[in-house]
Amino acid sequence: MIRDRLQLQRFELKYIVPENLALAVRDFVSSYLELDEYAATCPGLSYPVHSLYLDSDDFALYQSTINGDKNRYKLRLRFYENRPEAPVYFEIKRRLDNTISKQRAAVRREAVDTVLAGQLPDETQMASRNPDHLRAVQDFCSHVNHLGARPRVHVAYLREAWMPPSDNAVRVTIDRRVRSCPEPTARLTPEMENPVDVFPDRAILELKFTGRFPEWIAELVRVFGLRPTSAAKYVDGVVLMEEKGIINQLYRPSGSGFARERARRIRSEKGGIAGEYQPPTAT
Repeated sequence: MIRDRLQLQRFELKYIVPENLALAVRDFVSSYLELDEYAATCPGLSYPVHSLYLDSDDFALYQSTINGDKNRYKLRLRFYENRPEAPVYFEIKRRLDNTISKQRAAVRREAVDTVLAGQLPDETQMASRNPDHLRAVQDFCSHVNHLGARPRVHVAYLREAWMPPSDNAVRVTIDRRVRSCPEPTARLTPEMENPVDVFPDRAILELKFTGRFPEWIAELVRVFGLRPTSAAKYVDGVVLMEEKGIINQLYRPSGSGFARERARRIRSEKGGIAGEYQPPTAT
């Protein structure tokens, strides 16, 4: 059975990198971490991740990221498989300044519509008896009711994940082929209708750690000249879809032009997107 290595609270750094740099990072981290059990069995060492993001009619959660609010959160449903018996994970991802925390509840698929209506599932509809999962779904329902949140956007990508063999203190992920499309329903299928490529020809490298910044990660950042940047899959996808005219007037958040400009400015201030990787020369 694959262990749940979810980091409930962590720090994270994000980088947008070309594929050759991502492969070099893979070689580096393989000396310190191991592939998670699921990725190790998948083609390309990556498994598919699908997230259905919820938001209010005025896209309040989207706007909180655009505005740079230090305390903000996202609501999403995450699924990895298309089997009817596979659970759906209801997640609340919070950012408090530079700290990320998550609440996550595993729910059976037949209960998805119940939770999206802001109602609690019964015991038989929970995929886990962990009391933390019940608290998470209670909080999720509370946010849905408060915001009037509904499904908005489907985000999908392929994830390569590395972690220590015995704990979850460090996690390195490489996300490729990030795609996004409007999704106003909870079909929860991997099929996407005319998706946009959110980060074309680039991968999203994330360094996640729960405590002290490991020395070898500092060395990784130095060796590869990594420059942190913003890489919000949901927000960047919405911005791009508006620019391409995919989100119509009735399904459009305000301020997206500002969002794109702000994203460019943040990336410029933080060093921008990493260029083509050149192996360091021996000294």
